[in-house]
Amino acid sequence: MKVTMLLADAAQAVGGKLYVLGGGWSIASPGPTPMAIAIKIDVPWDQANQRHNLQLALFDEDGREAMVSTDTGEQAVEFSAEFEVGRPAGLRPGTPLDVPLAISIGPLPLRPNSGYVWRLTIDGQTRDEWRLPFSTRPA
Repeated sequence: MKVTMLLADAAQAVGGKLYVLGGGWSIASPGPTPMAIAIKIDVPWDQANQRHNLQLALFDEDGREAMVSTDTGEQAVEFSAEFEVGRPAGLRPGTPLDVPLAISIGPLPLRPNSGYVWRLTIDGQTRDEWRLPFSTRPA
């Protein structure tokens, strides 16, 4: 699968399209930072009509899962979903199928002057190009 990811201030997936506001940044403020991740997945023709599992997780610059404090303790920042795309009638064989996703994330308390990376996994596989690195400015 081919995946394109973009950090944004806000994003929506509506009617098979991505709508992105304030997209394309890689440096965040050092305080609690809201963000969105716009994702476009090109599903190969032969993987249509199959259920796929997706996981998106945030890691720190040392490769550890980024944790946030909650009322119940520390919790990893991760999202899981399933998706399936069908082949529209009349589509030329071999044509990849689009799956647009938008994930909105409330303010995260990120450390100043630090590096982070969102890592995407699909069906248990991850690739270098399925990573979205960013950093925070000093306080």
